[in-house]
Amino acid sequence: MNTGFWKGLLRLAGWNVDITAPRRDKCVICVAPHTSNLDFILGLAAYRSLGRKANFLMKEFWFFFPLKYLLRALGGIPVPARKGSDLTSAIVERFNKADYMNLAVTPEGTRSYREEWRKGFLYIAYGAGVPLQLGIIDYTHKEVIIRDEYTPTGDIATDMDFIRKYYDRYASLARYPEKFARL
Repeated sequence: MNTGFWKGLLRLAGWNVDITAPRRDKCVICVAPHTSNLDFILGLAAYRSLGRKANFLMKEFWFFFPLKYLLRALGGIPVPARKGSDLTSAIVERFNKADYMNLAVTPEGTRSYREEWRKGFLYIAYGAGVPLQLGIIDYTHKEVIIRDEYTPTGDIATDMDFIRKYYDRYASLARYPEKFARL
């Protein structure tokens, strides 16, 4: 679908796009707070409205016939429910083989309140040697924002501390702020 469709969809819903981070052939887009299924639709529409494509991780559960064809066409990558799969290495390998890959990830891993964030997005960015672009879905001002970029150091604790502090100031902008674990 062309950019006009996505722009029109956002305009109809009253949303604006503020994506000024550099356009990258390869990056991980970290999106938080993640408290609603609507976050996915808004983020997808905003990115597509600029003519950009992004992959995204989604529970394997959703990849059933016929929905799996739509999700894959939109960039979906199923996340196995079973333990023992090495998703991080598989995604790093995909980055290494691809000419273009922007991967949107919600580090909370769920829309529910979660004290601990998943660290896979940092391992992926560091392992693939790509920057993190920091995305926010601002329900207060009806804006999808990606302005800032962060290069992971490889020290996961330091990187996670930076990311958590960065997003802490945006907690009140979530659709359901009470579902976002503040520092």
